[in-house]
Amino acid sequence: MQFHLNGFRTGDPDLAEPARQISGQASGLPEEVDVLIVGCGPAGLTLAAQLSRFGHINTRIVDQKPGPLELGQADGIACRTMEMFQAFGFVERVLREAYWVNETTFWRPKPESPDEIARSGRIKDVEEGLSEMPHVILNQARVHEFYLDIMRKSPRRLEPDYSRRVTDLVIDPAVATSDAMPSHPVTVTLERSDPGHEGETETVRARYVVGCDGARSAVRKALGRELRGDSANQAWGVMDVLAVTDFPDIRLKSLIQSENEGNIVLIPREGGHLVRLYIELDKLKAGERVANRSITSDHLIGAAQRIFHPYSIDVKEIAWWSVYEIGQRLTDKFDDVPEDQTESRVPHVFICGDACHTHSPKAGLGMNVSMQDAFNLGWKLAAVLSGRSPAELLSTYSAERQAIAKELIDFDREWVSVLSARDGDSPARTQDYFVRHGRYTAGTSTLYTPSLLTAGPEHQDLAAGFPIGKRFQSAPVIRLGDAKPLHLGHVVEADGRWRVFLFADAADPTADDTALSRLCAFLAEADQSPLLRHTPAGADIDSVIDVRAVLQQPHRELALERMPAVLKPAKGRYGLTDYEKMFCPDFAAGDIFDTRGIDRAQGCMVVVRPDQYVANVLPLTATGELAAFFGRFMISVDTAAVPA
Repeated sequence: MQFHLNGFRTGDPDLAEPARQISGQASGLPEEVDVLIVGCGPAGLTLAAQLSRFGHINTRIVDQKPGPLELGQADGIACRTMEMFQAFGFVERVLREAYWVNETTFWRPKPESPDEIARSGRIKDVEEGLSEMPHVILNQARVHEFYLDIMRKSPRRLEPDYSRRVTDLVIDPAVATSDAMPSHPVTVTLERSDPGHEGETETVRARYVVGCDGARSAVRKALGRELRGDSANQAWGVMDVLAVTDFPDIRLKSLIQSENEGNIVLIPREGGHLVRLYIELDKLKAGERVANRSITSDHLIGAAQRIFHPYSIDVKEIAWWSVYEIGQRLTDKFDDVPEDQTESRVPHVFICGDACHTHSPKAGLGMNVSMQDAFNLGWKLAAVLSGRSPAELLSTYSAERQAIAKELIDFDREWVSVLSARDGDSPARTQDYFVRHGRYTAGTSTLYTPSLLTAGPEHQDLAAGFPIGKRFQSAPVIRLGDAKPLHLGHVVEADGRWRVFLFADAADPTADDTALSRLCAFLAEADQSPLLRHTPAGADIDSVIDVRAVLQQPHRELALERMPAVLKPAKGRYGLTDYEKMFCPDFAAGDIFDTRGIDRAQGCMVVVRPDQYVANVLPLTATGELAAFFGRFMISVDTAAVPA
């Protein structure tokens, strides 16, 4: 962690310097904002936390609830989401509090006594080497609190405005034309319900509005979009309980399939005692709703006791319970632009999370995919509002995330079918399916196809372990400046910056005429350098594109003082040297050049998006291709215009 850059400071290093102008919360919502976020769920708070880092962007977030969430329904946090939490800076807090899902067991009816269950399998929950982060379980409300803490300490000192319900949203018709574009084209009307202000309305004009307001999203309805899909006619109950039981795997994630009484997905919770039970109930008739069944918590307990047989479970306390129907629904587009206008119009209203896709909680991916939606959108909004990228960049959000949501819906439909199968082979098929799709449930299978932001595979062979379009998988390294062992991926913070990792060739990196030294000279001096073309005058050289190098030699064999200057940039008000740009292999933990398939003879550049996905792999000599790639979606500083 770096601080003291602009002068010595004491106290909490996470507390950022406040922005020069911050709208006071007590005075209500301002008349105009840059971004209005509707909904304080996981997606809304992810987006708010990311945008709050930008002091010049006026962001506000509203919710119709009277205050923060106290008891959340979602609890599973995938490995990929933990990697994202590392970028936001609170993963250590999650690791400390959460239950770690280390192994999963499978239970099926005994062949000789089908009315009793027996363990049929036990596996690692996440395949070896998939991520440095575990799959964990933690109350959603705690995740919310971690985000709120980041927002409070950010330059914006952002706090949600609660007790506000969206009653109307109107987009100025002028946005459909190329001239006379209104500066704040979206008008939102909200009704207050907080004490002393009941029934009062507020009107806010925004450059951009993001609906993170759940499956009944008012923002989505204002756009005229619908969640379309079907129901599996299957009812499930869920309970968080404190119980006494002789079931031996009560502290292991377990998939339990009985002969005739249904199934249970058992998820241990944080704290050492709490456990969540997803309990399969009777199949619904066509057109029947769960509400018509009048199912009680005693009904769920009885079903669980029958499925656990011959083991007993005595529920002492129910912390929370619910009954729901399984359904998979998806919206056709995640922004306000009609399909036939995508080439001529840029979006100003977006929807994230449950507002645009809903599904069952069986794979534990709902909250995770929703937060990834917001992570994808947040840095793009920041780039456009900062004048770094044209507004056309925002069209990539719906294009990228709608495709990912479609994959999630298809996976969830198949997974629910596997869990609910009723034949002799179903337990074995469940375990096989779980193993084969482990990368999907870990959140690491997302692949962005070639687009404005994602290059083709022409040079993929230079870095086989960093697939273009997939997340940048971290690996251990040693920092050259202070010999600190760390994970390379952990330098990718949620700060809106692009990263270019220079994996050096086998030559001496301090020599003058090597591929690495020539590339560094280009980045520092050439007119076509993306660092010089896209970094505003007076800003730190790494404020838009952060260049770092990974060298092949042991760290004790290199002379830091002889390394290229662009890897030791002067920054801040005093021109202090940044000594944290260079890394070497951690041979004890595994040479990153081997574990990630880097071509040792040629080396390469790996370009990483602000949301941690690999955007391009290039030879160290491909300076023109590097400049052209960034030129596709970034504005040159000499042609920068007022943000849309």
